[in-house]
Amino acid sequence: MTSLQSLRNFRAHNAGRRISFVSGNFKVIHPGHIRLLRFAREMADRLVVGVVPGNPWNAMVSERDRLENVNALNMVDLVCLLDTSLAEALRALRPDFVVKGKEYEDGDNPEAAILDTYNGKLVFSSGSSVLSEADVIDGTSAHSLSFSLPGAYMQRHGIVPEDLRRILEAMRDVRITVVGDSIVDEYIHCDPLGMSQEDPTIVVRQSTTRRYLGGAGIVAAHAASLGAQVRFATVCGYDDTADFVREKLREYGVHAHIFEDDTRPTTLKQRFRCRGKTLLRVSHLQQHDVDRRLARRMLKVLLPCIDDSDLLIFSDFNYGCLSPMVVDSLTSHAQQRKATIVADSQSSSQIGDVGRFCGATLLTPTEREARLALKDFASGLVVLADNLLHKAGAGNVIMTLGEAGILIQPGGNEETDQLPALNPMAKDVAGAGDSLLVVAALALAAGGNIWQAACLGSLGAAIQVSREGNIPLSADDMLRGLLNR
Repeated sequence: MTSLQSLRNFRAHNAGRRISFVSGNFKVIHPGHIRLLRFAREMADRLVVGVVPGNPWNAMVSERDRLENVNALNMVDLVCLLDTSLAEALRALRPDFVVKGKEYEDGDNPEAAILDTYNGKLVFSSGSSVLSEADVIDGTSAHSLSFSLPGAYMQRHGIVPEDLRRILEAMRDVRITVVGDSIVDEYIHCDPLGMSQEDPTIVVRQSTTRRYLGGAGIVAAHAASLGAQVRFATVCGYDDTADFVREKLREYGVHAHIFEDDTRPTTLKQRFRCRGKTLLRVSHLQQHDVDRRLARRMLKVLLPCIDDSDLLIFSDFNYGCLSPMVVDSLTSHAQQRKATIVADSQSSSQIGDVGRFCGATLLTPTEREARLALKDFASGLVVLADNLLHKAGAGNVIMTLGEAGILIQPGGNEETDQLPALNPMAKDVAGAGDSLLVVAALALAAGGNIWQAACLGSLGAAIQVSREGNIPLSADDMLRGLLNR
C-alpha cells in the first residue's frame, strides 16, 4: 500500500478525530524529538509521523530502521515513509495540526498554504523542556532485547532454535477460539508536584493517558498477530469502553462476537503511574455471572466455532463472562472434537478457581491461584503443581512465579522442571501471563511438546514485559527474540 493510500485510509478511519502531523528524518530519536512528538500528540487524538526518504546524511541509518525507531514510540499512531511530496501527503491526510519546531517559525513553511484550504493549523513548538516518565517510556524501543534463550534448559530437553522456529511457523495454521473477559487498561501518567500542605496527600499533575486492550481481548489479539486464525467471544456493557474494545479488535484483525449485557460496565482498570511506579489502581467493573439467557446465546454462537477449532482458550478474569454453564458446555464439546484446551483463571484482586477447568490440556496459574484452587497454603511448589494437575485432570501445569520464572509440571511420569525469568529488567509486568498463556497454547496446538511450549511462552512473556502496556506479540517479535536482537 502506498503512503498516500495509508494516509487516506487513516483519515477515513479516524473521521471526527483530531490528527497532528510531524515529519522529519529521525536518524536518531533524541529527547528533542520526544518532546516535540509528545506536544503534537497532546494537541490531538491521533499522531501521524512522516519519515523523509533516504538522503546522503541518512546513509548510515536505513529507511526501515528509521521507520521502526519511530514506530516503537507508544505515542505515535501511524508512521509512514514520505515516498511522495509533502503537499500530496497533507492533502491525503488533511491533518488538523502540522507541528514543527520553534526554529522553523520565521522560515519558509509551504505547509501553511495547503492547511489554509481546509482550515488546518500550523503550530510551532519545541514542547516541554522537562521530560516526564511517559517520555522516557516512549523513547525506549520495544525491539531492543537484552536477554538470551535458556541454554541449560534447552539442552536438558533437546530443544534447538530451529525447532522453535518451525513451531512458530506452524502456529499460522492453528484455528483458535478464545473466550473470556475483556478489559481495557488505562495508564494515566503523572508528574510529581509534591506533598499537600493541608493534609499528607501526594500531589501529581496528569501528563498523558493511554488505553490498551487487555484481558481475554489481548489474548485473542496476540494469537491473531502471531498468525493464527482467531475467533473471540466476550461480554461488554453499553458504553464507550466497549466501543474501544470493538475498535482495537478490528485493528488487530480479530473476528469477535461481543455479547452486550446491560447489567454491567465494560471492565476498565485505571493505573495512575508516576516515575515508573503505580500510585493507585481504580477498577470499574461488576463480577456477577452472566444469566442463563445470555449464556445460552453465547453457546449458540460458540459451539459451532468449536467444531472448526484446533484450540480453545479460556481466559478467565472472574468478572462473570465464563459462567459454569458456558465453561462446562464448551469443555465437553471441545473434548469430543479432541481440540487442545488451555485455561487461565486470574486471582489478583479477585478470587477464582483455576481447578474448575477440568480436563484441560494446560493450566497456567500463578502460585497464588494454584493455592486458592487447592486451599493449600503450606505445600511446596512441586507438590502444589502436582496436586493441581490431578485435581483438575489436566495434561500439564505451567505455574508462573513472577521474577523467579516458571515451574513446569508435565503429565505422565516426567519430572518437574523450572525456567528462570528470561527478562529480569521488566518495564511493565502487566500482560506477562497472557503472553505466556497464548504462546504456549499455540505451541502445543501446533505440535510442540510441553518443554518447547514453556520455552516459547517464556520468550513471549519476556518480550511483553520489555514495553509498557499490552501490545500484541508478532511473529517477527518472536523471531527477533529467538535470534536475540
